[in-house]
Amino acid sequence: MPHDTPLIATIVAGLGLAFVFGALTNRFRIPPLVGYLVAGVLVGPNTPGFVADASLANELAEIGVILLMFGVGLHFSLKDLLSVRAIAVPGAIVQIGFATLLGVGLAWLLGWSPGAGLVFGLALSVASTVVLLRALQERRLIETERGRIAVGWLIVEDLAMVLALVLLPALAGVLGGQPQVDDHESLLSLPASYGIWGVVGVTLAKVAAFVVVMLVVGRRVIPWILHYVAHTGSRELFRLAVLAIALGVAFGAAKLFGVSLALGAFFAGMIMSESELSHRAAEESLPLRDAFSVLFFVSVGMLFDPFSLISNGLPILATLAIIIIGKSIAAFVIVIAFRYPIATALMISASLAQIGEFSFILAELGVGLKLLPEQGRDLILAGAILSILLNPLMFLVVDWMKPWLEKRAGKAAPAEERRPIGPATEPGQVASVSAAPEKEDGPPPRTTLAGHSILIGYGRVGSLVGAALKEAALPFLVIEDADKTLAKLRDDGVETIAGNAANADVFAAANPEGAKRLILAIPNAFEAGQIVLRARAANPAISIIARAHSDAEVEHLKGLGADIVIMGEREIARGIVEVVTGKTTDWAGPAVEINPQPA
Repeated sequence: MPHDTPLIATIVAGLGLAFVFGALTNRFRIPPLVGYLVAGVLVGPNTPGFVADASLANELAEIGVILLMFGVGLHFSLKDLLSVRAIAVPGAIVQIGFATLLGVGLAWLLGWSPGAGLVFGLALSVASTVVLLRALQERRLIETERGRIAVGWLIVEDLAMVLALVLLPALAGVLGGQPQVDDHESLLSLPASYGIWGVVGVTLAKVAAFVVVMLVVGRRVIPWILHYVAHTGSRELFRLAVLAIALGVAFGAAKLFGVSLALGAFFAGMIMSESELSHRAAEESLPLRDAFSVLFFVSVGMLFDPFSLISNGLPILATLAIIIIGKSIAAFVIVIAFRYPIATALMISASLAQIGEFSFILAELGVGLKLLPEQGRDLILAGAILSILLNPLMFLVVDWMKPWLEKRAGKAAPAEERRPIGPATEPGQVASVSAAPEKEDGPPPRTTLAGHSILIGYGRVGSLVGAALKEAALPFLVIEDADKTLAKLRDDGVETIAGNAANADVFAAANPEGAKRLILAIPNAFEAGQIVLRARAANPAISIIARAHSDAEVEHLKGLGADIVIMGEREIARGIVEVVTGKTTDWAGPAVEINPQPA
């Protein structure tokens, strides 16, 4: 090559191998992230062949973390965050303390100093942002109560680690290490002369200042920028504005206020969620979020030395036990102590049973301060890799354990969690029912409606259809998985079933056998196809109406049994033709003249 291009080489090798091994693992029904980690090991320095630039890979991965937390913030609001503070704050603090004590104990058995044990335990106590959020997204739990608890828990953990990062350099001498001389122009590091309480006070003041700036200034400036750019009509500028806000706020938060990049991005997304354009912002940033989150897993894989499994076998198993068993038990007990259902406790336990990016940062800082031996860093890296690999298995384990634990407890869920959700109904009517995962662990209550319409999705299209059905006094119910939308529907007296209609139990609760019509207002043709097959099997006579975005999707859905598939682009064209020519067209034959309305 005429010149070195390490950035291009790292991206090409990382994404290329991630695609190959991700496809292979998916073929064998293994989560693709396992393939991404294997790709990272292959391009890392511990295996022969091409070696990618680790520092560049880490920075690319950091962008993925920023965009992912920004996307989560877009689905959150300050009200959502405050609604789970009663469990997220004490739960995260107790779990961090318990995991840290376990880490200190293992360090003592290995002959390390108390300072090394403290750093080691803290590194094992904090979950990976990317892994947790990907797990919640795959299970469509981000906007559920248990998802909000997990994310709130994660935010508290991140805040605790930010505090640890600024306290450790100040405490290094006391803990037996060497104070670190900071050559970077970052406000994350504070002079040790401030004293311990001075460092804590300044750090908390910076975090508070950042929150105030975002709530006072950001709530006005960010939505205004989005609306201004949207009115220009340029999709390119809008996408650029979203990325600039996400990355700019994250970077500014880290440099000016000492807040982590991930937390800064989360708050930027949360503020942006108050704009009417938040859904469009989420859509525009999604492709980059996915690509860079893949690079995060590749960068983690690059750090792993597979030969360490032989040289440090028993210590690695002990480290893994703290991460997977110790943290999970602590989280489970805490959630149960707050009187949440067993399913919620199990899901949060599985979500937190891994470690990631903050663990790596703490490990590097500990080694730099001469607090943590290099063996400790190796154990943390090995524990992170193995816990990420095993995390999908943890969800399978908790699914298997749930019926057994519920049987031992003598109930499937607290009685108050099983009541139908919705406004009071008149005699002969049915209340809104909920199949929300966080509230209901068995099959959801079945509607008593018959001869009704089942409306799947209540977004921009579904809400218009629902309003028309309500105006026409036609009986219908809505299957939706967004909590905010469900709450509004319940307030309006519309019967709802919370969950994913592709789930057999959720769809069966809508009584498809007795339904007259199925209306698929969701844009995902693959998911819609699964629902069409399920509906046609349950009721061959049901009328199925679906939406599509291309001719291929139209043919796909019709082939699976949909009676009518409406493509948005065709309807737009039909409306334009009608306005311009006074004629309507079915696109399959000659134009049909319509009766003009009097002016």
